[in-house]
Amino acid sequence: MLRPVELEVRHLRTLCAIADTGSVRKAARQLGMTQPSLTTQLRRIENALGGQLFFRGRTGSRPTPLGHAVLCRARPIVADMRALVDEVSLASVRAQGGSRLRIGSTSSRAVPGWLRRLRVRLPDTDTTIRIDVSANALLQMVAVGQLDVAFVHEVAGAPLRVPAGLVERELLPAEPQFVALPATHPAAARPVVDLADLAADQWMVDPSVDGEWSGLRRVFAAAGLDPRVVHGDYLTASDLVASGEVVTPCQPTSSPRPGMAIRPLRGDPLTVRLFLAHRPGGPDAVPADVLFADLTTSYMEVAWASAAYRRWLVLHESALPAPAA
Repeated sequence: MLRPVELEVRHLRTLCAIADTGSVRKAARQLGMTQPSLTTQLRRIENALGGQLFFRGRTGSRPTPLGHAVLCRARPIVADMRALVDEVSLASVRAQGGSRLRIGSTSSRAVPGWLRRLRVRLPDTDTTIRIDVSANALLQMVAVGQLDVAFVHEVAGAPLRVPAGLVERELLPAEPQFVALPATHPAAARPVVDLADLAADQWMVDPSVDGEWSGLRRVFAAAGLDPRVVHGDYLTASDLVASGEVVTPCQPTSSPRPGMAIRPLRGDPLTVRLFLAHRPGGPDAVPADVLFADLTTSYMEVAWASAAYRRWLVLHESALPAPAA
């Protein structure tokens, strides 16, 4: 059993991650651990401190009174350690005559093109990327200085916890979310799918993606539907869609794999807001306006390259211009 004097910074970081994400599962993904390993570590920490630190239920994890007291002490320690590591890293980069740009993003097909443009524009800059399912975690990392910018999506009806003081640059106020369904599904023969046509299907959603499950529940409730829903990650979902087992919401820029079709939903009941967030003044390596311009160009590139999304953009006379030839 751990004794209190043996607690390390990594244990404090674990507690902060659980509190920030509100979930042991989300914290495990953020920390690069398995959920059982993190649960075991949390139990050891609680045993060492002599009490329960989190109330754990179906809606997630929230600190107990003891947990709040520990977190009040843990957060400054973790922040100081992060600042120390960042300062040493930045000093190393500057000693080599370069600068640093730390980018965070939720999953998006625009990211590779964005990074490609930034590496050409900033050949002497150490540019890194962190992909995370939790937009809230990325925004918090920007706020505390662990990231310079974050490109995230906010599901309609499920607002993110944007830390005070961050600057937001909106790429799209309402990107429509499409549906991935088996190519053999009767609805796949139509250019636009009615949500009611998928009421008898089994849906898969990743509950660790901030707002995803609550947003989809809102859409089902508004349509008066109660389909079967299973939880899983979207990489697994692709395999299950192609094999005819499930349907799942997807980004309009998604590329269909063999056995899968990507279609818009009639009336666009599920949308997300896309925006870039940074601290006031922006990153040191490049002006925020330049970052946002390169991101916008990269997004337009993948949007118009997607057959399903291109048809939607033309039909809706989108203000999103096609990329220059």
